[in-house]
Amino acid sequence: MALELARSGAALTLSGRDTKTLDGLASELPGEHTVLAADLGEPGAALDLASRAGAIDCFVANAALPRTGRITELTESQIARMLRINLEAPILISQALLPAMLERRSGKLVMIGSLAGKAASPRSSIYNATKFGIRGFALGLKADLAGTGVGITLVAPGFVRDAGMFADSGVEAPAGMGTTTPEKVVEAVVLAIQKDRPEIAVAPVIQRTMAHLGLVSPTLSYRIQSGSTGQSAAENLAAGQADKR
Repeated sequence: MALELARSGAALTLSGRDTKTLDGLASELPGEHTVLAADLGEPGAALDLASRAGAIDCFVANAALPRTGRITELTESQIARMLRINLEAPILISQALLPAMLERRSGKLVMIGSLAGKAASPRSSIYNATKFGIRGFALGLKADLAGTGVGITLVAPGFVRDAGMFADSGVEAPAGMGTTTPEKVVEAVVLAIQKDRPEIAVAPVIQRTMAHLGLVSPTLSYRIQSGSTGQSAAENLAAGQADKR
């Protein structure tokens, strides 16, 4: 994502927890870029990052933790950290950046959500909560920003191969559902910056259909997700991501 935006001429402010990794990334990109390390799981880190970043034309909220597992397996601090990174930080940073954007009547917020913000699945109650939440925030704020010149778009990937949860855990995505690629997600982010769409789903048709089913018929979605296949896949994914807690 950083490479594609840098190639397009953007001057990036790169943020993550590891300064060394960020410096290495910045050195590989065309153009001049800024590095601001931050651990958004820490109290106060989101607003501190927004303050240090200064004037920003476009904010891409891409940080997230999977935190899969039964809620009874998670500690209070693990739950708080996930809520802070996945939901609170994007909201607070957006709130901090918006006044300047509104004053100049231009700017863009891009929230990286998930189809897990439409359809819930086993072992993902907290992750689902954050993705349902960020979707509601983005769509609600979209209405508030009408006519201001400032936009917000939710980019919602489905199962992504080669990077992210499945790649990190070593678990195969559920059979028959298809996957998308990191490159497709990047294309959606670029489109989100260029166009003022409310939401862009990045997934094969079958996944998008099943996610929509989760919205219109939670009962049917629950029956499908709670079957032996869904339970087994969710258990394997949670086990492969235990270190992400």
